[in-house]
Amino acid sequence: MKALFGLHASFTISDATMEKAATLGHELHTGFHIHVAEAQSDQDWALRHCGKRVVERLKKFEILGPRSITAHCIHVNRREMDLLAETRTAVVHNPQSNMNNAVGVANVIELAKRGVLVGLGTDAMTTNMLEELRVALWGQHLRAENPSVGFGEVTNALFANNPKIAGRIFGLRFGEICEGAAGDIAIFDYDPPTPLDGGNVSGHLVFGISQTGADTTIVGGRVLMENRKLALNLDEARVNARARELARDLWKRM
Repeated sequence: MKALFGLHASFTISDATMEKAATLGHELHTGFHIHVAEAQSDQDWALRHCGKRVVERLKKFEILGPRSITAHCIHVNRREMDLLAETRTAVVHNPQSNMNNAVGVANVIELAKRGVLVGLGTDAMTTNMLEELRVALWGQHLRAENPSVGFGEVTNALFANNPKIAGRIFGLRFGEICEGAAGDIAIFDYDPPTPLDGGNVSGHLVFGISQTGADTTIVGGRVLMENRKLALNLDEARVNARARELARDLWKRM
């Protein structure tokens, strides 16, 4: 079992808490997960209270590193991008959450150009990673005001970089089907209307396969869903009913 030391964001963490978290994290030989510059207000707070930009502050406390994940990184400058690259810190882009919060669109193209390992996440906005992939692509088009950019960067984020990030944390091989790999597979029922080959598979994933549902899922070699039916001993209706009860209790406390 693996885990990251969970932090929220720079603007909610004092220097004392940051230092304690860093000490504990390093003692446990784990990385960190933190939201970084999702909104400009995060940078404003860091400059006003700490005299440093967010990424610079995290570098000071040794929060950055190859086992750490910095989420969002929308309002980072080029110096901060270079620090992320130099420390081999991963960035996870969450476009739907960012658009929902109206905080902007991360410059995935520039981050990748500067050598930052950029992955793709959802920030709990969806469970459909192919849906997130499409939104990420449209976001880069909109940000650059150019419909011809970003395709390689966002498809790499999901299909190449996410396995690399997960591999760093869990110590397993992801994103390949071979002996010794994690054995996680999703199978889609897709009959392509145009030729499908190694040169255009990413295009089919974005524009075709993304519009179909997963038929079968396998995790660690164990079939969890087959023919779109869960192969788990779960009472879905009972689970959903219990979730609604817990949600009502949570709302009452908020």
